[in-house]
Amino acid sequence: MLLERKRLLVTGVVSTKSIAHAAARLALAEGAEVVLTGFGRGLRITERLGESLGCEVLEMDVTAPEQVSAVVTHLGAKWGALDGLLHAVAYAPANALDGGFLTAPWEDVATALHVSTYSFAALGREFAPLLAAAGGGSIVGLDFDAEVVWPGYDWMGVAKAGLESCARYLAHALGPAGTRVNLIAAGPLRTVAAGAIKSFEVFESVWQERAPLGWDDRDATAVGRAICALWSEWLPGVTGEVIHVDGGVHAIGGTVPKPAPAAEAEPELAAVR
Repeated sequence: MLLERKRLLVTGVVSTKSIAHAAARLALAEGAEVVLTGFGRGLRITERLGESLGCEVLEMDVTAPEQVSAVVTHLGAKWGALDGLLHAVAYAPANALDGGFLTAPWEDVATALHVSTYSFAALGREFAPLLAAAGGGSIVGLDFDAEVVWPGYDWMGVAKAGLESCARYLAHALGPAGTRVNLIAAGPLRTVAAGAIKSFEVFESVWQERAPLGWDDRDATAVGRAICALWSEWLPGVTGEVIHVDGGVHAIGGTVPKPAPAAEAEPELAAVR
């Protein structure tokens, strides 16, 4: 099994539609042990989902150092090491989205950067000893293509651009211990986070028009599988990378539609093949 006996920590499981839930579900099916984290009003939801998956749930606000330290201590006692971590946490106040780029106050921007960018490095720093104890392990974060402007994404787009740089620096810092650090840039999915962006329909239309492989914005399985691959031993030389799981949209120019489906073969030719 791909992740047999792997010990994994997964943040951000807040619904069955979330990428984190897909990753946890698939990891369990591949033989891993998984612990989930949640916090605040969403903790009860994570606990219910954890119960359905058969996972322990711990409280951890990624912006609260004492809670992060408590989870490190708990997992140190439980497992003694950690093979993989998923950072699936991002947040920006409403003022920093949907046209608020020039008007959002620093306090809201700071919140977006703290939760969505800095916390990635903070978790990497705090869990580094447990990851090193497992031989290095793998940290995976969730990204959304930060090379271009997405209408309405505003300060979250800036935060994701910072996350990409942060991942490279973290890969450099933790590489000597054998820890791999990578991001998955997923296509748009109808998650709780997507519901906070009023212009989400713009993203949907782009993917419907341009994705060569097509894109199902209601199924996070493809992204979850990529996360599991990065947690596994099958990509040992990959770190500091942004892997796109988006149906191919990142490779297509802004005015290039996806190709039309290939014409079906004539019956007699199909029979020969």
